Amino acid sequence: MTDQTTEVPDDGTIPSFSRAPVGAMLGVVAACLSSVGTLWIGGLMALVVADVLGRNFLNAPITGVSEIAGRSVVAIVFLQVSAAVLQKRLTRADFLLRAIGGGNPRGAHVLECAFALTGAVVFALVLWASWPKTWEALATGEFFGVQGVFTIPTFPFRLITVVGAGLASLCSLYRAACEIRALKGGGV
Repeated sequence: MTDQTTEVPDDGTIPSFSRAPVGAMLGVVAACLSSVGTLWIGGLMALVVADVLGRNFLNAPITGVSEIAGRSVVAIVFLQVSAAVLQKRLTRADFLLRAIGGGNPRGAHVLECAFALTGAVVFALVLWASWPKTWEALATGEFFGVQGVFTIPTFPFRLITVVGAGLASLCSLYRAACEIRALKGGGV
């Protein structure tokens, strides 16, 4: 690491606010959302286990587990994707980046920057597509499930998608800026 104030760690940790205020704020928000997603995974696992036990041993399944699980997977992804972006842990061809970076570190930074900018566009498009449906769900009281058996409002799940996609887009732009700084010699 160099002693420049724009430098941020590249090890997946949240940079200090004094060194990278934008990265620190994005990192804290992303870490909080990711933590909520992790807790949600634990709760979902407990719900599924309780449903299986109730179904097999008590002949009393829990109503709505499949509906909750189906929507929860998408919500959990959008809660955790921004942290994955900041930590450079999205699915990608790491072997290719390592091979390029070994012989040409600048080429690896260019590829990382292109990857981050593509991610920013994709997440912005998800945000753009989800925005109107989110507010429509709130206005109309949209729900999913079987009426009279089990229903749950869709608005919270759609809002998580909007917030997660927006934050992931911002995190992708931040990662791109870090790669550009690294190209200019200012550290990652």
